Amino acid sequence: MLRITELRLPLEHPPEALRAAIVRRLGIGADDLVDFAVFKRSYDARKSDALTFIYTIDLTLKNEAEVLNKFAGDRHVGLAPDTNYRFVGRAPEHFGQRPLVVGFGPCGIFAALVLAQMGFRPIVLERGKAVRERTQDTWGLWRKHVLNPESNVQFGEGGAGTFSDGKLYSQIKDPKHYGRKVLTEFVKAGAPEEILYVSKPHIGTFRLVGMVETMRAEIESLGGEIRFQQRVADVLIDNGHIRGVTLASGEQLRSDHVVLALGHSARDTFEMLHERGVFMEAKPFSVGFRIEHPQSLIDKARLGKYAGNPLLGAADYKLVHHAKNGRSVYSFCMCPGGTVVAATSEPNRVVTNGMSQYSRNERNANAGIVVGITPDDYPGGPLAGIAFQRELESRAFVLGGGDYNAPAQLVGDFIAGRPSTELGAVEPSYKPGITLGDLSTALPAYAIDAMREAIPAFERQIKGFSMHDAVLTGVETRTSSPLRLTRGDDYQSLNVKGLYPAGEGAGYAGGILSAGVDGIRVAEAVAQAMLEEAGKA
Repeated sequence: MLRITELRLPLEHPPEALRAAIVRRLGIGADDLVDFAVFKRSYDARKSDALTFIYTIDLTLKNEAEVLNKFAGDRHVGLAPDTNYRFVGRAPEHFGQRPLVVGFGPCGIFAALVLAQMGFRPIVLERGKAVRERTQDTWGLWRKHVLNPESNVQFGEGGAGTFSDGKLYSQIKDPKHYGRKVLTEFVKAGAPEEILYVSKPHIGTFRLVGMVETMRAEIESLGGEIRFQQRVADVLIDNGHIRGVTLASGEQLRSDHVVLALGHSARDTFEMLHERGVFMEAKPFSVGFRIEHPQSLIDKARLGKYAGNPLLGAADYKLVHHAKNGRSVYSFCMCPGGTVVAATSEPNRVVTNGMSQYSRNERNANAGIVVGITPDDYPGGPLAGIAFQRELESRAFVLGGGDYNAPAQLVGDFIAGRPSTELGAVEPSYKPGITLGDLSTALPAYAIDAMREAIPAFERQIKGFSMHDAVLTGVETRTSSPLRLTRGDDYQSLNVKGLYPAGEGAGYAGGILSAGVDGIRVAEAVAQAMLEEAGKA
């Protein structure tokens, strides 16, 4: 099979134009093209008056060797890589040991799924509830100002990614094409097939709910077990080796292989692991606000005359500014046609995030505008970043009025340094609600200064970005984990053998796709270790 990259066609080309373009690009007869499939489709919006689709095509020819020789040295024509997934092993029948997977977000789901597909019958421990019950609890905060600390945007089946845009793209290096395995499993679970080829695939919250349930059912059908409302309160470590866990109920589960697929908000678990001496270290993350504009403004700025074209959908953006004070300010988790959501998991704290449905047809666009910070900004050891986050989230709770409303300010007032007293043309989407005021005390001064400089600078890339009536909502503090549970090349903790830190909470992923990929990598490491140990027994 061959692959062509950078094949360009006009936006509204007829379906048959793609086959004709392939034949023309390769200089072959129409009958020589046996079959083809779109591997990737993106668009180039740098010239908004002449927007084009860019294709990567995998194809089968009658005379592949001849064409390869003809295009030797052409980096846009060559052999297609093998993206098929192959298991690293399989558990023998009646294999006695069972690995534990702590957490059932994207990383835990894929770790458990791949282990189950290899016959290892994992036991999954999820502190939150099943996804539909969890959804009801999440709405309890959004609609009634009532927080369930164990069942919310952060905790429960599907993890934090369930209440997000469902973005399925990443910039991680993936030489073994594990990302393709993730996308293929999602399609098998009910995701639209387009996620296999569009350049920035997404699913949306409502579709994710059903998919997560389908994947859970497959794990169970293969002998795996998922236990909800089972918080791990302690780990059993003997002479530098994990031997199991203790649940909050007091029950102990024994296993020499434990995957820690924690989310970045499992703060009490991090504290427990630190007390038990599991090696961890502070790492950089980012803090900031959510910004909302009319989606129509972003569409016009990014797509020009093609704004509103159904082939393109709602436009997104990615922005970076290096401020004079040395701070980097950038857009994070941009949600076209979405909403700003309450994402706290602890009482009396306010945290924001963004989400979209598959249709991306809400009135506003939103994104995090965040500032990079490092352990130098929060000295004090591995847990200092958590304390820093909590301080900001508690302050936001007070600024919002003390009932889970979020503090907010118009962009024009924020830049001018004056409190906001009334909304303009942009209606904020955050539920339970917002309290207008002054955000200048919601973050450290260096972050505020950098953002006041960056937002007008972003205007040069997106006309209207610094519009007076755009709304900032605070605070966004959980962009990534503030610590790393450091592991070695064998994916095991540096000082606790058999303990496998994985995913976003452990500091090894950022988003659904990269978390799923890390879950697969760790599952393979667990399987190989278990088979090797069984062979020595």
